[in-house]
Amino acid sequence: MPDLEQFRSDTRQWLRENSPQGVRGLVLALGEGNWGGRRATYPNPDMKRWLEVMVSRGWTAPEWPKQYDGGGLSKAEAKILREELAALRLPEPLSGFGLTMIGPTLLQYGTEEQKREHLPKIVRGEIRWCQGYSEPGSGSDLASLQTKAVLHGDQYVINGQKVWTSYANYADWMFMLVRTDPDAPKHLGITFILVDMATPGVETRPIKLISGSSPFCETFLTDVTVPVKNVIGTVNDGWTVAKALLNHERSMIASAFGAGAKRRTMADWARDYVDSEGDRLADAALRQRIVQFEMDVLAFKLTSDRTRDAAKAGRPPGPESSLFKIYGTELNQRRQELMLSIAGPQSLGWQGEGFTERELTLTRDWLRSRGNTIEGGTSEVQLNIIAKRVLGLPD
Repeated sequence: MPDLEQFRSDTRQWLRENSPQGVRGLVLALGEGNWGGRRATYPNPDMKRWLEVMVSRGWTAPEWPKQYDGGGLSKAEAKILREELAALRLPEPLSGFGLTMIGPTLLQYGTEEQKREHLPKIVRGEIRWCQGYSEPGSGSDLASLQTKAVLHGDQYVINGQKVWTSYANYADWMFMLVRTDPDAPKHLGITFILVDMATPGVETRPIKLISGSSPFCETFLTDVTVPVKNVIGTVNDGWTVAKALLNHERSMIASAFGAGAKRRTMADWARDYVDSEGDRLADAALRQRIVQFEMDVLAFKLTSDRTRDAAKAGRPPGPESSLFKIYGTELNQRRQELMLSIAGPQSLGWQGEGFTERELTLTRDWLRSRGNTIEGGTSEVQLNIIAKRVLGLPD
């Protein structure tokens, strides 16, 4: 049994000695940070150094096996590492769908060759990934997808369109679902495959949202050739792999929008806009709303931590991830509504004088949050999953 207190002490000392000054206390908004990839840029050069430092220990993916350049830490050690990073106010050295979605799926379903080809590159931040699931006519009914892959020799030729492909215009690789047997029932005949975005025939077009940002894309695939070796799992049984990845995705979304979000407390925000009586806010009703919100955030964080520890112990997230996805996304919408209410008229700006950059960001974040309960599977779909697969209720 490792000495966890010694591990904590050693970890704290190592982080203090090796973390660059420019990342200490750095607060990153949702979607910011280092996503890695072939085209990664580093306006803050210390973020690149921070990545290199953590890669040297495998601590960008601390629980992954060492043979794939991961940290090889136990769940208890990984938890200590997260706690020490938070205590020292150090940001994640690397983020993205490689670590949170396709990486864990490869560990579960990939061949040894696939793991050795892709996992070390994910750990080192060399490849940025995107997800090719949704299509113009296949959103909530994902299994009705029509993007086709036809086998020619040792390659598939793919034709079709994906939509709402997050950051596809920046991604190097895509994990995607294609239909390989058009005559099979819709949940069958689907294959999970990996596609290099540099392959001829792949085109991305950003979609501008109401918030003014363009995190999503349309992705067009025209006679895109992909080696058979890029199939994950079994041909025509990609729905099994797809569901496993969705569980990882929903856990990631819940963490990003809910308990895992690193922000100022709501009380800190309120002090900038609301009168105080001594050391407390003067508005009793607002105090109650803030206390209830912060308690809900803490309860969700503790529950998420327990679930994450179970996953690190070898129990991947199951259908219960839908519970976390619903609550995490609705919690973020509550956060945005409460911040908007606190800021009052200062939350109504779009551009120009009279508003701080933080206030203009708040307006856009509130607009963006409207999509939280749609992306990754709508709340209505999640409720059906919970009813059928968690509670075992009849159709």
